[in-house]
Amino acid sequence: MTNTSDSQMVGRPMEVLMVEDSLTAAKLTMGALTKGQIAHHMTWVKTGEDALEFVRRTGKFARAPRPDLILLDLGLPGIGGKDVLAAIKDDAHLSGIPIVVLTASIDPADRADVEHFDVAAYLTKPVDLEKFLWLVKELKQYWLAEVILPHVAEAEAPPPEGALSSTGSLGLFK
Repeated sequence: MTNTSDSQMVGRPMEVLMVEDSLTAAKLTMGALTKGQIAHHMTWVKTGEDALEFVRRTGKFARAPRPDLILLDLGLPGIGGKDVLAAIKDDAHLSGIPIVVLTASIDPADRADVEHFDVAAYLTKPVDLEKFLWLVKELKQYWLAEVILPHVAEAEAPPPEGALSSTGSLGLFK
């Protein structure tokens, strides 16, 4: 994101986990976020298994960042998107992560299946670019002025070696 004289970016870009098995859909989504000038770091995984390993920080994703937003396709190979959604929403440590369902399915049953999981949005592909960008910008209400504040566990964790202060903060929060 380009900083302007009116606002200065503080903190870090939001971490976005995209769970999508289609290269074409993934490229369109990445392009939309870039075009919308939304400061982000995107991680793309293609399967439900990888998505669950990523959010749980296990296996090859043991050092993965905690996502601030998940873009989830329902039609995934292996563990399907509905099962990924259920697993995330059933986990007390993960259930607060906003999830946007991006799916090709126009089946009302699919929509009904995910409604009770309190998803941030349910969008059908092809996704309207303007609607998608508006939605992502609206989701920024979870973040203060595009700044991602530390998660509680991160804030309470001991500072890494070489941190700028003994409290692990930059002096912004005392």
